[in-house]
Amino acid sequence: MSTTRTPLLTPILIGGCIIIIVNFAIRASFGVFQIPVAEEFGWMRADFSMAIAIQNLAWGFGQPLFAAFAERFGDRRALLLGAVMYAAGLVLSSLAVTPAQHWGLEVLVGFGIAGTGFGVLLAVVGRAASPENRSMSLAIVTAAGSAGQVVGAPVAEWLMTFMPWQSVFVVFAAAIIAVMVCLPMMRAPVASTGASTTDETLGQILGRALRDPSYVLIFLGFFSCGYQLGFITAHFPAMITEMCAAIDPSGVLASVGVASTSALGAVAISVIGLANIVGTLTAGWLGNRFPKKYLLAMVYAGRTVAAGLFILLPITPVTVIVFSVVMGALWLATVPLTSGLVAQIYGLRYMGTLYGIVFLSHQIGSFLGVWLGGRMYDAYGDYTAVWWIGVGIGAFSAIVHLPVKEEPLALRKPALAA
Repeated sequence: MSTTRTPLLTPILIGGCIIIIVNFAIRASFGVFQIPVAEEFGWMRADFSMAIAIQNLAWGFGQPLFAAFAERFGDRRALLLGAVMYAAGLVLSSLAVTPAQHWGLEVLVGFGIAGTGFGVLLAVVGRAASPENRSMSLAIVTAAGSAGQVVGAPVAEWLMTFMPWQSVFVVFAAAIIAVMVCLPMMRAPVASTGASTTDETLGQILGRALRDPSYVLIFLGFFSCGYQLGFITAHFPAMITEMCAAIDPSGVLASVGVASTSALGAVAISVIGLANIVGTLTAGWLGNRFPKKYLLAMVYAGRTVAAGLFILLPITPVTVIVFSVVMGALWLATVPLTSGLVAQIYGLRYMGTLYGIVFLSHQIGSFLGVWLGGRMYDAYGDYTAVWWIGVGIGAFSAIVHLPVKEEPLALRKPALAA
């Protein structure tokens, strides 16, 4: 057995980062299209919100399916299929003129995001990384997604200054196809180590995981992460545009070109992504040193406090930036910790599928966050009520992680069998 230490920076890690950057840049920009699309067609806010919500739900259902496809037919085929579906969904969405058309096509986009996203990439990177590098490798890929978020919304906003939103969708479709030049880099070994034994089938390890209360708690806990992230990505730019105090024309923001609350909304998404690069890398570093369940509880508790204070205080450009920095530091810090916890307890062989099922909970929460945001805005005229729901479920997730047992499932066979 080889004892050669795998370096942290590998072609697989670099290629995975490039793919996830483009994936997230496109995905994180959809909130910027809320107002332009609604104004062009005279839709209610809930109409395009439903399209984004369906996209998130399709992403959630597609995640374990693409992970299982990758484990059966190969990672690169899964990534290529996801890219084709992503691009096709974007191009066809640029031609859609009714809410129902957008709703149907966002299923295609959501599956495309799943095929080129965390479910496949984290499993590839996790298998390729050495045990001492695994938590940090997962964190680096997650942070790369945040780097995409940094540029996605502002690029979309900038492109719409000289082309219609439909053309922006086509440009984004070309980008996700172009990034498939990284496919030759994505070669990872099939996992033969971990908490699960090598002769177990997917059905056997999945059955034992589903009977494990810790797996259920992880599944439930990831719900609020999706709710909060889905709502903020889809609605925060519009929320800031309408609820934030005006930009001081002689202030710092105006001096750097942020002269309107609409522009501030796009910048806020970028600030969240930028802060999350630091937060996610920190979470990965801490995940190698401290119990992941306690770190997850702290992340969710921090989100709960930050969100509560933000809505209680007057919404100003300063509070928007401060909240974006704090929320950004906690934004995707849950991903390397949650995926790392799944790998630690249940092993690497079927990590993609097991994490994909947990991620489905995340995307059900994301669906509700996006959809409720639109429905409750249309009902009440602002986002306050739906925001407080997010605060409550964030507190729930902080609590629900505490009873999770982190030791490998294989070491708990007698207890589970009993």
